[in-house]
Amino acid sequence: MGLKPEHLIARDLPDAWFQAVDLCLEKGRVWTVEEGSYEGQKRWELDHVTIHITHPGTRPLVPEMPAHLSHIPQPTTMEYVENEYLAYLMSPERKKNESYTYGSRLARPLPFQTPIGSDVLIAKSQIDTVIERFKRNHGTNQCCMSISQPSDIHLEDPPCLREIDARIIAPDGLREGEEPELHFIIYFRSWSLWDGFPANLAGIRLMQEYMAGEIGVGAGEMIVSSKGLHVYDYAWDLAKLRTGR
Repeated sequence: MGLKPEHLIARDLPDAWFQAVDLCLEKGRVWTVEEGSYEGQKRWELDHVTIHITHPGTRPLVPEMPAHLSHIPQPTTMEYVENEYLAYLMSPERKKNESYTYGSRLARPLPFQTPIGSDVLIAKSQIDTVIERFKRNHGTNQCCMSISQPSDIHLEDPPCLREIDARIIAPDGLREGEEPELHFIIYFRSWSLWDGFPANLAGIRLMQEYMAGEIGVGAGEMIVSSKGLHVYDYAWDLAKLRTGR
């Protein structure tokens, strides 16, 4: 039958999570991980999915269980996102046992050579560089922040989040009534849907709001995609309870 790409349109982050869980149970395929950090575990996975989130800043940023399903554990909390995950995403520091963090790739100052003929090295992080470039000019399509690097292919547990592509519509491209906003287009190589998805996107949204504030524009929409959005077998029963499947 071949691959079956899927597409969702969601209003906010909790809506995106619920729709994705339901879609995964409906149209995903079950297989066993034969190599990697979760070797031997089964997962329910979509071949590829793209999710357009039109209002990702609507609070709450993480899913909350309805009152009649309060016995189901929350997949994540804002306390975890703000106190732990945000540092993993936006701090250049990493622990001794960590080969990388997303922040060590996004927020760590990286030296680069100034134009030909100069021997001055300037160190700036990807986050700072994107902010600076958009402050200077909204009409650039080159502000793509990379988490992955070629050597990651040799890691036992390579990054799931691969890139965050950022854009602001150029002034002459804005339609009537539109205001300049910082939009994110995000790609995950592999993505744990039950608990990873909500924490990841809540944290990335907070980063998007921070960067938009520094640039002086609104925080806009998100388009997220993955060729490995999945629910591990430990959460299958919880997912079925939440979706009623």
